Amino acid sequence: MRTVRFFPAVLLFPALLCVIPAARAQETPPTPDQTIHVSVDRVNVGVIVTDSRGNFVEGLRREDFHLFDNTVEQPVSDFTAIEEPAQVLLLIEAGPAVYLLEGGHLQAAHSLLNGLSSGDRVAVVKYAESPTALLDFTTDKQSTFAALGQLRFNLGFGSLNLSASISKVLEWLANTQGKKTIVLLSTGVDTSPMNESALVIQRLKISDVRLLAVSLMGGLQNPQPSGKKKSPAVNPSQSAVEFERANQLLKSMAESTGGRAYFPATEKEFHSAYAEIAQLVRHEYSLAFAPPARDGRVHSIEVRIGAPQAPAPLAAPYRLDHRQVYLAPSPR
Repeated sequence: MRTVRFFPAVLLFPALLCVIPAARAQETPPTPDQTIHVSVDRVNVGVIVTDSRGNFVEGLRREDFHLFDNTVEQPVSDFTAIEEPAQVLLLIEAGPAVYLLEGGHLQAAHSLLNGLSSGDRVAVVKYAESPTALLDFTTDKQSTFAALGQLRFNLGFGSLNLSASISKVLEWLANTQGKKTIVLLSTGVDTSPMNESALVIQRLKISDVRLLAVSLMGGLQNPQPSGKKKSPAVNPSQSAVEFERANQLLKSMAESTGGRAYFPATEKEFHSAYAEIAQLVRHEYSLAFAPPARDGRVHSIEVRIGAPQAPAPLAAPYRLDHRQVYLAPSPR
């Protein structure tokens, strides 16, 4: 893969901060009538169970799981331990801030691609102001490597419409069957209107897509010494607030789908994150249940391993990741 030439952080970070205020300029009050309608007669819940080392826990049975709708246990109508071909959409930020990364960080995505099996399908999409598809779903890994090598990044000042771009990608994936995962490579900077981020998190919560986010802020938060003076345009207190806001957005997006957010700062940590993601996108337990009520409301979902009467999950050595809510079908 071609190595991208990167500019020093001291020169480009002020440009990133100039992008961030644009988000405030575009903020508009949330619109109460912006709602999403989804009708389901069967609720599918993909559950990832990992141990303290991040390895997928195999060998669990239907009777090991207990599933709750609004705190009331529901019978698990279908259960499958799935290790099936994954459908992974790589969504990569293509704004100026990505130039602040070292070339090895982006190349570390090879750890993800190399960890996938020959039957896994991968698509590549870049975004800045809007998403642009670079490669449709394919099992041809060489085509995927080539798409990453041909990435072009927008320089100068512009928009990073993260939330709006994810909304569009969810529309693209709506008719795609099977297990779907968005692997988001992003700084978390979002110039979409404020109501757009709230809306996309609502959409992610009730979708059947899992989102795994890899923050690209590590190089900005912990830049390598360059021997140059810090630009006077960079306000440390302002940047700290913006970093935290960006990190929180990535975390909220991922967790809303039962996914995870990673915040690597070194090439080794990037490799480790992508290697774990390659395992997670392939392995899960698939549970399903019939919604007990047709009330058109959002219901909470909880999955436990162990005795159903326990006040908390008994899987202390395990970590369970799954969607937290679903939208019940409307009354007929």
